[in-house]
Amino acid sequence: MTDLLAAPRPWIKICGVTRAGDAALAVELGATAIGVNFWPRSPRCVDLDRAREIVAAVAGRVPVVGVFVDEDPARIDAIAAATGIDLIQLHGDEPVEIVARFAPRTIRAARLDPAALEHGGSANDEHALHARSLYPCLEAFLPEPPRRSPFALPLAFLLDGPTGARRGGTGEGWDWSLARPVVARCRAPVLIAGGIRPGNARRALETSGAAGVDVASGVESSPGVKDAEKMRGMMEELRRAAT
Repeated sequence: MTDLLAAPRPWIKICGVTRAGDAALAVELGATAIGVNFWPRSPRCVDLDRAREIVAAVAGRVPVVGVFVDEDPARIDAIAAATGIDLIQLHGDEPVEIVARFAPRTIRAARLDPAALEHGGSANDEHALHARSLYPCLEAFLPEPPRRSPFALPLAFLLDGPTGARRGGTGEGWDWSLARPVVARCRAPVLIAGGIRPGNARRALETSGAAGVDVASGVESSPGVKDAEKMRGMMEELRRAAT
């Protein structure tokens, strides 16, 4: 399996890919991971045949991440076996047992709640996180960590802004600096997402202190259709950040 941890940083995950050609181009331009969405309510949702085409287009070069929202674990297993995806991104309210079940190839998404922070919370406060299933890894950044959890940590975390019932890919930005205390104390690498595009990708990375970015709508001409020039511009911007 292609190892995301071995990829040079910053990690650049291009998510919501629906075309094999877009995936191949993204990798040529410098992407270190490709995301395909299996959530039926997403405008970027792909079927098994399309997912297999995307996996084949980048096989052996970068990991392909399957994005799921509150999906039956058995169906996740079936999709992974049928398509060859490398990593599992859980983007819903999955319980900790499900998150741990797919470790160590899990990317766990969570949404920081700026409203909670504004009303006396802090980024070190579990109540500032919508995703309660993050609890076993909260020991990494709570002021007074609970006893060590028996559950395995995910490979990485993905922090996004609040988007209501929508699960990513909205293009809505947020205050990425709110992620910095979490990133600084988390025991696993963190990706940042939400409103990232050419022109602000470097700022998002540097403001948050994250290990990389996760981008979908910010490099698109329409949902699921990636724009070559936008991808090229963002990759160049992030390469400058790396140096």
